[in-house]
Amino acid sequence: MNELEARLDYPFGDELPQPGQAREIAPGVKWIRMPLPFALDHINLWLLRDEVDGRQGWTIVDTGIAKPEVRALWETVFENELEGLPVLRLVVTHMHPDHIGLAAWICERWNAPLHISMTDFYVASLWSSQPAGGAGTGGDVAVAHFARHGLTDPDAQEQIRQRAKYYPSLVDGMPRRFVRMLGGEHLNIGGRQWDFIAGYGHAPEHISLFCPALNVLISGDMVLPRISTNVSVFDHEPDADPLKLYLQSLDSYQPLPEDTLVLPSHGRPFKRLHERLRQQQAHHAERLREVLQWCSEKPMSASDVVPLMFKRKLDLHQMTFAMGEALAHLHKLYHEGKLTRTEDDQGVFRFSAAA
Repeated sequence: MNELEARLDYPFGDELPQPGQAREIAPGVKWIRMPLPFALDHINLWLLRDEVDGRQGWTIVDTGIAKPEVRALWETVFENELEGLPVLRLVVTHMHPDHIGLAAWICERWNAPLHISMTDFYVASLWSSQPAGGAGTGGDVAVAHFARHGLTDPDAQEQIRQRAKYYPSLVDGMPRRFVRMLGGEHLNIGGRQWDFIAGYGHAPEHISLFCPALNVLISGDMVLPRISTNVSVFDHEPDADPLKLYLQSLDSYQPLPEDTLVLPSHGRPFKRLHERLRQQQAHHAERLREVLQWCSEKPMSASDVVPLMFKRKLDLHQMTFAMGEALAHLHKLYHEGKLTRTEDDQGVFRFSAAA
């Protein structure tokens, strides 16, 4: 456990639900973990006891990726953890594959509606329906984007080119209809109100859910206990300033109690929410100071920043996110006027401290 993580409170210690099993962690709230084939090897999913139009059942929050082994684990959950009741609704926090990959399958299997933000519904629908993949997932457009920011290694470029089918390989289509979730609104689940908190910067329109009666926050990827939420600039919005949006979004969690039980998508449930929000703000403030200093010493591309920002060895999956995150920090400083940007003879953007 690192120093920052040690400042948080983990009420369930190191105990984790086993594959295909669920653990009740609040009244009517069950915790499930599903595997991921990445360095980040799991995602937390949630079952909420529910009643819709007099029918007893469950609401699922997030799905895992569309892989046979994940479907098989879900079938075990359906058999052993639903107490003989059906799935009534599916809630998806945002459109990343580990959260929405099996949405079409779950909705069809249970004839259950999908609840999601409009922005993320349409982005997921577009990206999953394109045979060659959507923007931001790989292919020639992604290669060109990263090349303009210094990632010119031919082997890395070819691997990124081959990732053109990355998104549809993990998201098995989308339901044709959905129920829109909007920040500031709420949903009654099992007789309890769950408030929607919209967040930006990590996904187009991420929705977290807070239940005042239980003092429980399903934070999705917006607030994580051990790692910082990835905030990246990708090819589909190449001049974006997502870090500004993400840091502003963290303010939306400030009104929640400090002892809120936070249910993150990765890592363990924890308390001391405000401490974690302070840590995230401080982390990015320090990163921004470092990037500004590096760019004051010499012009820097995003590729130049990556090894300074990330000291460990990165695989290609991690490298694309690291490039996106380095660029997010450069862009925040650039849009604030603290950095200037020029294009060199090789067509690579380099950032320097403003005079």
